Amino acid sequence: MKRIVTLFTLMVSFFLNGQTYENAESAEYDPINDQWLVSNGSNIIADDGNGNLSFFGTASANTGMEVLNGILYAVDGMDIVGYDLATTDEVMRLTITGAPFLNGLTNDGNTTLYVTDFTDKVIYAVDISDILNPSYTEFVSDTLDAPNGIVFDEANNRLIYVCWGPNAAIRAVAIPSQTVSLILNTGITNLDGIDDDAQGNYYVSSWNPARITKYSSDFSSSEVVPTPGLNFPADIGYNQTTDIIAIPMFTNVIFYDNSTLGTHQNDYNGFTMAPNPLRLGQKLTVKLAIPAKEQPELYDIAGKKVAVLQQVEGSSFSLWGHELGSGIYILKITTEDGIFYEKLIVE
Repeated sequence: MKRIVTLFTLMVSFFLNGQTYENAESAEYDPINDQWLVSNGSNIIADDGNGNLSFFGTASANTGMEVLNGILYAVDGMDIVGYDLATTDEVMRLTITGAPFLNGLTNDGNTTLYVTDFTDKVIYAVDISDILNPSYTEFVSDTLDAPNGIVFDEANNRLIYVCWGPNAAIRAVAIPSQTVSLILNTGITNLDGIDDDAQGNYYVSSWNPARITKYSSDFSSSEVVPTPGLNFPADIGYNQTTDIIAIPMFTNVIFYDNSTLGTHQNDYNGFTMAPNPLRLGQKLTVKLAIPAKEQPELYDIAGKKVAVLQQVEGSSFSLWGHELGSGIYILKITTEDGIFYEKLIVE
């Protein structure tokens, strides 16, 4: 029987100054400093897994991250940036021109990074054999579905990526042929992150249902990882040495391992927000179970307020007519129970 303990709980306002989670999107283990690094919109948070947070220098990242050979590689807008783990110094920066939404990041264990573009359905290969002169090529021109998290499958020399949408697909790309194939349609809506353990099993985060699913190495079997209370789990990270999974969820990060169960509490789930993801031109409707103390507000990932939802009736609000670009936004909900933040994706 598994023992249940609280490994880490954190829910904080994203307006507070200092080391707080504002937009925790991707988690990666740092073996040099024995800590977790979390992309956090305009910065990177170093987390020791026990609630102690600090800034990782002045580094910034908003989505995927990967550690390779003492360097943390991170997606920062249209840039792929490298940071020295020992010093936090920036040692590489490469702009992928015109990429609207770089997202998941992985590496082949050697000299190549692979990054997904959620909007354009592209996978780029980044050559880091010389980090002073990196370069990139378009490795896959059409991923068929919007790609989110991505991982390198060394045993089969291929990339595996998870997709967005209903009955979301898990797909593979053969290296070097660049051939895209379907592994399976999951029956799950909106897959976000993927990582693997030392035994070759895969762990996938999803939004609906909000959970972590464990798949066998050949994806022939699956089981739900018993992590209750998840809310829009994003790009997870797996520490193969300790078997701990870090699960970022915007204003908090929780940790799960194979012998103990990490969980968090005090999430606010008394509302509906639909549709999510939101397509350009669609109307967003938010209904609260607890009366709002003020109108819900929408912020971009840099923390800039971009819209205020208008009250329709009672505790029902709507967003309509605002010129939102595709990307990730944060909905701020203020009720008598506190202030809460939820993730909205605009396609």
